[in-house]
Amino acid sequence: MKILVLEDNDRLAKVIKSVLDKEGYSVDLFFDGEKALDALNCGYHCFILDINVPSLDGLSILETIRLYHKEIPVIIMSSNHDLEKIQTSYEIGCDDYLKKPFFIYELVQKVKKLCHKPSQVITLWTGYTYDYVNHRLFSPENEEIKLAKKECMFLDLFIKDRHRVITFSELEEYVWEGEETSVLNMRALIKRLRKKLPEGAIEMIKEVGYRLGEL
Repeated sequence: MKILVLEDNDRLAKVIKSVLDKEGYSVDLFFDGEKALDALNCGYHCFILDINVPSLDGLSILETIRLYHKEIPVIIMSSNHDLEKIQTSYEIGCDDYLKKPFFIYELVQKVKKLCHKPSQVITLWTGYTYDYVNHRLFSPENEEIKLAKKECMFLDLFIKDRHRVITFSELEEYVWEGEETSVLNMRALIKRLRKKLPEGAIEMIKEVGYRLGEL
């Protein structure tokens, strides 16, 4: 499960990453609001945002998240204990508010509570269900379709909205974890995945990326 953490305190940010990494999460750190904003569509399953950060504050980022990702959990953390600020955070759409200073254990428990459920299943195509917590795809006959890691990561991008178009840059950022790759490699991945799926399951949008077909 992939988490974006926005925190400009270098020491605290590294502690958060270290602890969540040990819990099995994949954590990306951002120290600047604008840079975090640019990464919002990279397949994150949870956002942890400090309010007072350089260039763009956490609440402005929360507003943007809620425009496009209404269901993804967002935890706000701040040294601001003002009741009005806390109320505003919830009104914009945060799922929890953590007052600094806090015990890291508190943050871990909030992440687990918001992000972990025994099984989260979505329907990608008629009869085809995807358990995105355990990364398992099932056919209409309820037979498991074996997937490679990158194939799972591709499907993960559609968890919150199966109708979205995934751009080539998003694929590179999430599936290849930021490593530079070629469109040919992306096409090879999709070709392998298509062989396991019904015809028309994945559509290519010329010069843009991919989307799931309507079956």
